[in-house]
Amino acid sequence: MTDAGDVQPNPEKNPEDWVTGEEPMTGPQASYLDTLAQEAGEQPPEHLTKADASKRIEALQKKTGRGR
Repeated sequence: MTDAGDVQPNPEKNPEDWVTGEEPMTGPQASYLDTLAQEAGEQPPEHLTKADASKRIEALQKKTGRGR
């Protein structure tokens, strides 16, 4: 039995290593990218893969001060 204090959060996986990374971005990713792009004064990207959308979200979060 594992002590609750020993539980580690799931490590964040690099989008390049995602099994589904080449699939089209999800609806929630597209919506969030649209919001972030507007806040950053950019055109929202279209037709990205899940992995590319994740990378773009991270970049826009840094630019807008959102996210982590």
